[in-house]
Amino acid sequence: MTLVIVDISGYTQFIRSHEMSAIHAEEIIFDLLETVIDCADYPLTLNKLEGDAAFLYAEMGDGTDAEVARDVACQAQGFFNAFYARAQALSRERADCDCNACQRILDLKLKAVLHSGEAVFKTIRQFEELAGEDVILVHQLLKNSIPSDEYILATEAFYALVGRLPEMTYSARVEQIGYFGAVTTHVFTPHADPV
Repeated sequence: MTLVIVDISGYTQFIRSHEMSAIHAEEIIFDLLETVIDCADYPLTLNKLEGDAAFLYAEMGDGTDAEVARDVACQAQGFFNAFYARAQALSRERADCDCNACQRILDLKLKAVLHSGEAVFKTIRQFEELAGEDVILVHQLLKNSIPSDEYILATEAFYALVGRLPEMTYSARVEQIGYFGAVTTHVFTPHADPV
């Protein structure tokens, strides 16, 4: 499977610093996350929402691993375009509201973690969950040392299938991830600022 987490950077600070405009802050986050999710198309499937993040997956196999991974990488790049276009539109739509949340929409950023590995489906009541070491790894990679709030982080397994992403700044990094130890990652940023 290819596992993808798309996360809105700055969410906690955005919500905390806007207590008086908490309703607007939540509406903005929901709107932006929904915009990203609406961009996801087959083979990507939404597994669940996790606060300010969406966890998606794409099944692989039958010799289509590289093709599926390239499609997912392309979609991930598209998430950034959709997110920032919607943020700009929301900022214009809410320009007359002087609450902090509506005035700081453009402070929000997007990041995505892409990994290829194994996962199993398990059903708990009516909820279908993905489980396994690779699911844990992709979640733990959100807590990394990258000094940027907007990027696509690809694991070595994912990068081996797709290589570099076009029109993005690239850097290789090693992240120390608890139980997993040193994890080689490949970071792509949508702007010219290297990470």
